[in-house]
Amino acid sequence: MSALLTLTPEQLKTYFHYLVLHKSWSMVKISRCAIQFLYRHVLGRPWVWVNIVKPPKHQVIQAVLSLNEVAAIINATRKFRYQVFYLTTYSLGLRLSESLNLTIADIDSELMQVHVRNTKSKSDRLVPLPQATLLALRRYWQTHRHPSLLFPGRVDPKNNAIKPWLMERGGIQKTIKIVAKDCGISKNVHVHTLRHSIATHLFEHGLSLRAIQVFLGHASPITTARYTRMTQEAKHNSAVMLNNIINTLSIRWQEQNHD
Repeated sequence: MSALLTLTPEQLKTYFHYLVLHKSWSMVKISRCAIQFLYRHVLGRPWVWVNIVKPPKHQVIQAVLSLNEVAAIINATRKFRYQVFYLTTYSLGLRLSESLNLTIADIDSELMQVHVRNTKSKSDRLVPLPQATLLALRRYWQTHRHPSLLFPGRVDPKNNAIKPWLMERGGIQKTIKIVAKDCGISKNVHVHTLRHSIATHLFEHGLSLRAIQVFLGHASPITTARYTRMTQEAKHNSAVMLNNIINTLSIRWQEQNHD
């Protein structure tokens, strides 16, 4: 214990330099936390941070689907409800939970926009509604006619009026992976891939990063920008681009049934 009391910053640097060269980054992190805890809570000494190399943050590159791959996945999906769900998620740039919680009241067919609620950032946003998506949602609603939800789940005996039963997310995630594999797509595809793909496609079509940020509901580095609403010009450009993109998808819809 007495040896620890005489450790100098240079000695700690030498020790961590050895760990960086010969051990895993997890070992570096564990050792740092252990020594920091020892100094603060056992020895009662102030901890002076040693300026060493920090473990690098692993940046995962998200998979992006091409327009043809998006159309292939939707066409190869055998359940009509999943087809509409994937198109809606893609064309509106939604997260899985945002799509699941869409209600009839969120769809404004007059202004051709969708009110997205229950977002990750706890703030609502408005996104343009492509005509093809509106038609698909209307066709799907005809199969279940739920009084409020666009994507209700199967009838459940435990269900009650207080908590509407949503479409099961596990089936949505599992299905898109199976369909992507059946289509010969080797990418790591999940529902969120659709959101990432539409953002990439919009950028490729010339939409500004700021407009895409608002469209997706991403938090801005500037605090006040979190509350910025999409300008009318950006709304118009987004709507035109979205319709152009969605209209290029050649989709063969499955039979409308109560599956």
